[in-house]
Amino acid sequence: MPDSVCRNCRRAGEKLFLKGEKCFTPKCIFEKRPIAPGKASATQKRRPNLSEYGRQLREKQKVKHSYGVDERQFANYVSKATLSGGSTANDLFKMLESRLDRVVFRAGLAPSQRAARLLVSHGHIMVNGKRVTVPSYQVDASDIISVRAGSASSALFANLEERLKNHAAPAWISFDAKKKEGRLTGAPRLDATVMPFDLSSIIEFYSR
Repeated sequence: MPDSVCRNCRRAGEKLFLKGEKCFTPKCIFEKRPIAPGKASATQKRRPNLSEYGRQLREKQKVKHSYGVDERQFANYVSKATLSGGSTANDLFKMLESRLDRVVFRAGLAPSQRAARLLVSHGHIMVNGKRVTVPSYQVDASDIISVRAGSASSALFANLEERLKNHAAPAWISFDAKKKEGRLTGAPRLDATVMPFDLSSIIEFYSR
């Protein structure tokens, strides 16, 4: 039976890259079964046209799955962004990208968002010299993110320097592979190259 994570991509009708490098290989379930989960039939090969509400709902689900957050957490982020007084979409993006697990993933310490969440929750990541096991921890530009000394020699971080040579972190993240530490160099800014989803339509969904 296909992995439950891969089913999220099939429901969305596109790759969400939830399993890291595997998503770029022929082993990707979406490559083999790009239809929605359930009994395969001729009607599933062509996805139905969605209403505006359906499109907004699907967009919301895609972002939730990509960041690994539940409905309560996500609704909370949208509420805070709406009350921030600035650009709601940009503020929502900033909060999502400032999550500790997301920073770990973006820095290249983990092959997927799911793996980054596990690294944090299992205590492999430090913030300002202290172990933080809360994936949703909000990272500030002044915070130093590092690999715990006791974890640095584990297989999880084997050949890290070599791996990071081919990793392109977003402009707001700097990571030193030798020291195994990094930080935000600025606030995450909404960019279509790193946020392929329509946050404005999601905000409209919650304003109904």
